[in-house]
Amino acid sequence: MERELIEVHQKALSINLRKRKYGTFAEIGAGQEVVRWFFRVGAAAGTIAKSMSAYDMTVSDAIYGPCQRYVSRQRLLAMLDHEYPLLLERLAAKRGADTEFFTFADTVSAMSYKGGSDCHGWMGIRFQTNPGSDPSDILIHVRMIDSNNPAQQEALGIIGVNLIYGAFNYHATPERLLQSLLDGLSIDRIEVDMVKMVGPAFQNVDHRLLSLMLVKLGLSNAAMFSASGEVLQPSEVLRKKPILVERGSFRPPTLANLDILESARRQFAQNPKFEGEPPVTLMELTMKNLMAEGEIDYADFLARADCLAATGATVLISNYFEFYRLAAYLSRFTAQPIGVAMGVPSLKELFDEKYYHHLEGGILESFGRLFKNDLKLFIYPHLDPATNHLSTVQKWRPAPHLQNLYEHLIENGYIEALDFYDRDCLPIFSRDVLEKIREQNNAWESMVPTAVAEIIKDRKLFGFR
Repeated sequence: MERELIEVHQKALSINLRKRKYGTFAEIGAGQEVVRWFFRVGAAAGTIAKSMSAYDMTVSDAIYGPCQRYVSRQRLLAMLDHEYPLLLERLAAKRGADTEFFTFADTVSAMSYKGGSDCHGWMGIRFQTNPGSDPSDILIHVRMIDSNNPAQQEALGIIGVNLIYGAFNYHATPERLLQSLLDGLSIDRIEVDMVKMVGPAFQNVDHRLLSLMLVKLGLSNAAMFSASGEVLQPSEVLRKKPILVERGSFRPPTLANLDILESARRQFAQNPKFEGEPPVTLMELTMKNLMAEGEIDYADFLARADCLAATGATVLISNYFEFYRLAAYLSRFTAQPIGVAMGVPSLKELFDEKYYHHLEGGILESFGRLFKNDLKLFIYPHLDPATNHLSTVQKWRPAPHLQNLYEHLIENGYIEALDFYDRDCLPIFSRDVLEKIREQNNAWESMVPTAVAEIIKDRKLFGFR
């Protein structure tokens, strides 16, 4: 059933006309774009207890306390922690019995007069679902993509109203809430790459599913969560760090998956640019992989997530099927080296020209984009189970007309063979593990990490009986 789109002015006015909703707006950066909508549509006195900004850093620190970065989750939470209790302190005794209080806050860095700004922001709302109830929070991180400041301000105002309206109307259905955030917008204008929902209104929310929904619903092309299931904002994790990523199905993660990443990590760490700093390691699941059978199986996704958590992995969900798009995404956060670990089968796909017909420059353009920054591919050998033939960087050959290109990339260090790996892991493939689990063949247990085997058995994942 197609969802009805409600225009932003209608959302703002409907909130103003609700007698039970009353709150504070605190906005730093890019003007008071969200509260402006509530003033513009009329009847604002019914909703707004206070509206304020604290643009001067000294003033901001005096109100909310000092912080290292003014556009950060830390600053957003400081704003909510200050303004919400203050609202209750002043008004709860007078009207708390029949009012649902809320505080909306944002801290934003929009395009400046001089240009060159990292255009992003944090937004959040702390709100009651019933008079006198404990509050719940929704926090989001946004990236503004419009090329001028007025357009960015407009987009911020719209998404802020959408967030407030969604909190009040859709908190019981988080997927619908997320879907409504870009009403009147598109991912070409603003991107939501992190969302966190906590409190009594969201007791049953799984943040791993929220991360998946951000990408599935088109609010972002990538989202991240930690081994503990904590939603992560990519720039907080990746900013100015070397990055190593392994793409796979991880259905389930095997000893071979871990050996690929560990072998690449050891080799990657020899890069003299690191200066002793270990790389951030990511296990990446693509939407193409998750939707291989047409639709996302949420139970299957959570089974993979549970198993990856047992390995301690930080998980990246992305809509970047092409590796050059993944490279461009990671380069957004860092100028440090980037490593991508893959097996020979993935290397073969990388040299398949059918994936680059949409590019004017074809495969050459794709490789130009892929290796534009300091990126290196680490290639794990492949053992053919039928022939027992070992395929490596040195042994494999692309199509004849691509051979010189292949040799050029090897000679210049863009493609590197993984030399130190566990040969016992080479015959292990996720598809074989999955088949053995379903056949009740216990041999699968020796093919995955012990912690993964325990979770599969305890939670009866992947058809285990």
